Amino acid sequence: MATLLPFRDINVHASASYYAFTSPSSPSTPTLVVDRPSGDLKLNETSVLGAKRVSSIAGILGIIKLRLDKYIIVITKAQPMGRLKGHMVYKVIATEFLPLRERPLHDLDEDTYLSLLKTLIKTGPIYFSYSFDLTNSFQRQAQSDLSIPLWRRADDRFFWNRFIQTDLIDFRSGGGSGSGIRHQSGQQPGVDPYILPVMFGMMRIESTAIKGTPLTFVLISRRSRHRAGTRYFSRGMDEQGNVSNFNETEQMVILNDKTGRLGGFAGGGAMQNGEIGGNDGREVQVMSYVQTRGSVPVFWAEINTLHYTPKLQIRGVETAVEAAKNHFDSQIKVYGDNYLVNLVNQKGREERVKKAYEQMIKLLVSSPSEASQGDHMTDEKFRTVEPGSIHNQFDRLHYTYFDFHNETKGLQWHRAQLLLDELKEALVKQQYFRGIDMPGDPSGRLEVRNQQTSVIRTNCMDCLDRTNVVQSMLARWTLNKMLLDVGVLQRGQSASEDPQFEDLFRNIWADNADVVSKSYSGTGALKTDFTRTGQRTRAGAMQDLNNSITRYVRNNFADGPRQDGFDLFLGAYLPSTSNIGSTLLFVDRRPLLIQSIPYILAASVFMVVVATFTRRLPDSTTWPLRFLVVFWFAVGAWCLRFIIAHGVLYVNWPKLNPLPWATDGYQEAVNSVQKDKLIGRWVGKYERAASTTRLSHLEEGKKRIE
Repeated sequence: MATLLPFRDINVHASASYYAFTSPSSPSTPTLVVDRPSGDLKLNETSVLGAKRVSSIAGILGIIKLRLDKYIIVITKAQPMGRLKGHMVYKVIATEFLPLRERPLHDLDEDTYLSLLKTLIKTGPIYFSYSFDLTNSFQRQAQSDLSIPLWRRADDRFFWNRFIQTDLIDFRSGGGSGSGIRHQSGQQPGVDPYILPVMFGMMRIESTAIKGTPLTFVLISRRSRHRAGTRYFSRGMDEQGNVSNFNETEQMVILNDKTGRLGGFAGGGAMQNGEIGGNDGREVQVMSYVQTRGSVPVFWAEINTLHYTPKLQIRGVETAVEAAKNHFDSQIKVYGDNYLVNLVNQKGREERVKKAYEQMIKLLVSSPSEASQGDHMTDEKFRTVEPGSIHNQFDRLHYTYFDFHNETKGLQWHRAQLLLDELKEALVKQQYFRGIDMPGDPSGRLEVRNQQTSVIRTNCMDCLDRTNVVQSMLARWTLNKMLLDVGVLQRGQSASEDPQFEDLFRNIWADNADVVSKSYSGTGALKTDFTRTGQRTRAGAMQDLNNSITRYVRNNFADGPRQDGFDLFLGAYLPSTSNIGSTLLFVDRRPLLIQSIPYILAASVFMVVVATFTRRLPDSTTWPLRFLVVFWFAVGAWCLRFIIAHGVLYVNWPKLNPLPWATDGYQEAVNSVQKDKLIGRWVGKYERAASTTRLSHLEEGKKRIE
């Protein structure tokens, strides 16, 4: 019988002509052999001989082809994070890239590719389990076929290493890999245990207690691999309907988990009727609640110009209807009804995003019915769009706008409760998932007692700070309902009355906010001091200031390479093998004069500081020094003015997949510089050749997997 779960232990046998992977705990299973340097895959029923080096690894993350060579990425160190219903969950700590060439080739591009990938893997929170599907919620797992391998059960959206597992998956199915690999024909089930799916996101498993009742509290956030990227370089939606920063967050409570440190829960008398607790009330019970977040599903972008607030660009809503249909069609199929909670500001620059979203919903639903209500603080506290009739699947969309900024201004966070009251009917109706272990079932399948029938999809501009506050509020309400239904809490009681659990709950949700925010914006979330302690503090305000400044710096000067790392790892960019060694993608091709201006600014600041604090003799002439200060101050002021006026030239843009607005903005800025009376003629000498080369290399890199 084929092995359905990944190997827990793998040895790597390396020689000059191959890499061989074996499992010492399963000596009868075939050996996976990767020929060097061709990359051909095959399974050997017998052990291979002649290996010079043997090392132990935790799993194969994938295989990736770069410009000069192909690399096998293996997990060399994994940290146990806790047991989820008896299944150990691990976090990837260290990896190694095994080159197929015995003598690796190097050039600037290849080394940069490797650096981008290693940085992404090292900084990204990546989790896996050998026996539990982390990519699927408990409700989806209860509906999955446990007779197929773990990787085939994985949710494609959250199967983070799906692209770099392509070679192994194609080898398994016996089809062509699209990369020129030759391998054995026909189905190869023996490769199944070598394919290890991983999840990118947040994971916390804590054994705790509420009101003396022991339980396991779990929070998982899964980040989608589709349209993944950084804050300002990945906004809105693509043509296929994938939205930026899409995350699924699942909050779980497990009772009577014998694998935890705490004992079981017998339950009250109300649970002895078999509806929930069964005959003895000792079954392992799993309750979970799922929410989602994702960017506003229209075509929009924010363009970095070094100003604190980027330029907002929104394409016509009508052009995005088909993509939005793709997006919501998939969401409805997975989750059922979608309750869309929009938290962007209704005034200022965010107003355009709000109106575009509402226009999109009105185009999708049948006979849209609008309603709004205001109060003394704002004319539009809520706005709802509901379908007037049920004619198509998009009539399962329910839109609610909440003026979060105005209602909670002045640190009145308790007023977010108004949104909870507005959504109360939907929360009661959608329910949550509840399952109970089936006695005697070795697979651990759950007997489903209740299902979640819809999902609340929350967004703000970044889907970070405001979204975190609302999602934790909804999770708290549902948690209380879960515990009340199973008898852990009595009517009128709340989990927040237990101070130890309240502290745990707050900190786990604040940690979730930080992880999701760091993955997208590069820093932790804002206002997490309130999430952790229930009050704003001076230290928290200073931390928010630090995070805001860090976000500005990272989003303008460091996110380009981060976006390139995402695109490489996830297959949004395929390195070209043409013109090897002649086309250097990562070389700065801006005109030399434009490159030099920040250095001139730094030199002028240095000269002004030196001239200002230089000691002078009592009888020395002061006017030359004063002239020097004035001269360098004027030079510095002009350089600063130039950089601010042409900020798009100094943003660290992604270099692999050019953004249309980046290319257009670059050309417009250069055209503007050419008209400058002082330096325009000098820039013109460089620009004709430099710009053509730069744009052509950007177009060379536009190789996408559809």
